Amino acid sequence: MSAEIICVGSELLLGDILNSNAKFLAQQLAQLGIPHYYQTVVGDNPERIKQVIEIAASRVQILIFTGGLGPTPDDLTCETIADFFGVPLVENAEIIEDISEKFTQRGGVISPSNRKQALIPQGAEILPNPTGTAPGIIWQPQPGLTIFTFPGVPSEMHRMWSETAVPFLKSQGWGKEIIYSRSLKFWGIGESVLAEKVSAYLNLPNPTVAPYAGNGEVRLRISAKASDSTALADLISPIEKQLREIGGLDYYGADDDTLASVLGELLRSSGETLSVAESCTGGGLGQMLTEISGSSDYFLGGVISYDNSVKVGLLGVNPEDLDKFGAVSATVAEQMAVGVKARLSTTWGLSITGIAGPTGGNVAKPVGLVYIGLAGSGDEVKSYECRFGAMWHRSFIRYLSACQALDNLRRSLLKR
Repeated sequence: MSAEIICVGSELLLGDILNSNAKFLAQQLAQLGIPHYYQTVVGDNPERIKQVIEIAASRVQILIFTGGLGPTPDDLTCETIADFFGVPLVENAEIIEDISEKFTQRGGVISPSNRKQALIPQGAEILPNPTGTAPGIIWQPQPGLTIFTFPGVPSEMHRMWSETAVPFLKSQGWGKEIIYSRSLKFWGIGESVLAEKVSAYLNLPNPTVAPYAGNGEVRLRISAKASDSTALADLISPIEKQLREIGGLDYYGADDDTLASVLGELLRSSGETLSVAESCTGGGLGQMLTEISGSSDYFLGGVISYDNSVKVGLLGVNPEDLDKFGAVSATVAEQMAVGVKARLSTTWGLSITGIAGPTGGNVAKPVGLVYIGLAGSGDEVKSYECRFGAMWHRSFIRYLSACQALDNLRRSLLKR
């Protein structure tokens, strides 16, 4: 028994609107323990919508439609569904009354086009829309198949789902099990390398483990299905522990954790402070740190030393070393870190200097070359060379540089 999500709207195919409805519904189905293996996006075309219905109805028991319930001519979902199953549309007096009342409350009058929203397949039940004028339907056009329709407006759909669809599904015996996923996050290791390390876990039946990569990090998603949260924890916890041990220092957090939030907790727990000096990232590192609520406990501030005069005047970088090694060098990165640490009187100083591109690189120092400096207690100072490659966009190189700097300090704290 499974469900399929079908999102209707040419604007989705054109990329004009982000399809957040599919994400919401997928998460909600998981909470009810309802498997779903397919999502479809189709434009406002009756024939293509019918093709989608034919395929979906042959492989699932629940079809969930979003979009295409408005008053305009291109809102075709209900009439196309009815036509596919050979059932006439009928005007529902209850819907007319509801729409009329909402227009009156807003100081308007129901128009002929809005009456279209009161046409539903004969035999279908109303799925009320408390806030908008487009109701949905709950319909079982044939044995073993239930259809839900929702408007495309996310806020309307969310409320209709929770207030009507969920109680209906539970009344039909769904929702007795829960599907829960936990995402483990890794930095500094490739997807293929991590997959090889955890290969023995990738064919488990319950929980399942799957790797995926994005934005420079790798994740292992652990998904389990059980009757309650206690049973889920019993399934997931031992696997999570083993995967974290395999990942070692490459593992940095789970679910909503970020490198900045994890680093912040390490600094807070040890009572230490941090300042940053940034060149190519232009404040991106500081932004990541200050996005965390309470970061003022450990992050004192930073210097955006984009021009060499700022590196010399504020951070104390040796101008002769700038001439000899260049701004993008290990020597300058170290001096930037030492300088900001001293100026702001922090436990740690972290610096970034590099070539984010697309111009400015050469054979000796290509686009994507970045140096990170880290100054700690006493005279301890380190530098790290990173070569992110010229194939990446400037903004992504800046993002990777900031993340790598956070990770370098995180590892240093954990290794002590």
